[in-house]
Amino acid sequence: MNPIWRIAGREWRALFLSPLAWVILAVSTFLSGWLFLSQVDVYLLLQPRLAGIEGAPGVTDLVVSPALGSVAIVLLLIAPLVTMRTLAEERRNGTLLLLRSAPVSSMQIVLGKYLGLLGFFTVLLALIALAPLSLLLAGSLDLGKLAAGLLGLWLASATFVAAGLFVSALTDHPGVAAIGGFGLLLLLWIVDLAATPGGAAAGGGVLAYLSLLTHVQGFLLGLVNTVDLAYFGLGIVLFLGLAVHRLEAQRLGG
Repeated sequence: MNPIWRIAGREWRALFLSPLAWVILAVSTFLSGWLFLSQVDVYLLLQPRLAGIEGAPGVTDLVVSPALGSVAIVLLLIAPLVTMRTLAEERRNGTLLLLRSAPVSSMQIVLGKYLGLLGFFTVLLALIALAPLSLLLAGSLDLGKLAAGLLGLWLASATFVAAGLFVSALTDHPGVAAIGGFGLLLLLWIVDLAATPGGAAAGGGVLAYLSLLTHVQGFLLGLVNTVDLAYFGLGIVLFLGLAVHRLEAQRLGG
C-alpha cells in the first residue's frame, strides 16, 4: 500500500479513537442544526411579506446560504482543535522519530496526515449537509446553490486543515499549536478589515483577495469561479509546502 494512504488511515483511526473527535462531531452537528433552525424561524416570519413580492428570494437564499456562512465560522474554530496534535504531539511523544525511521519522505508524512484529517472534515460536512437537505421534505431547494455552498465549505476546511498542519509542525506543544492555528486562521478571515474604505484601491484589493471570507462568500452565493478555486488551491499547496519544509529542516537538525 502507498505510504501516504497508510499514514492517512492511521491518522483517520487515531482521530476516531479519540473522544475529542466525537465531541467535535456532536457539537458541530448540533450547532449547525441550531443555526439552520434559527434561519428557518426567520424565514417563517418573513414569508407573509415575501408572498406578495414578485421574484422574492427563496428558502435557499434566506435559510441555507446564511446558515452555511455561520457554519464556516464554526469550522474555523474547530479546525485548530483537530489539527493541533497531528505533528506537535507526535514530536513530543517521540513517535515522529519512529515514523521518520521508516522509508517515507517528509512530503508523504504531511500528505498522509493531511488526507486523514481532511477525511474527518468530509464526514463532518456530510453530517452538516443533512440539515439543509431535510428542507426538501417541506419544499424545494436550489440544489446548485447548495452544492456550491458545500463545495466552498469543503475547500475552506481543506485550507483550515493545511494551515493547522503547518502550525502543528512548528511546535511540540498541542496547546500552542491550537492557539497559533486559530490566530493564523482568524487573521486570514478578517485581513480585509485592515483596508480602509477610502484607502488605496490596490492595497484594499490585495487585502480583500487574501481574505478567506471574501472567497467563501462567492460560493455561498452560488458562484464558482476560477479565482476562488485558485485561491484555495494555492493556499493549500502553500501551507502543505511550508509544513514539508519545516519537517525537512527538523530532519536535518534545523
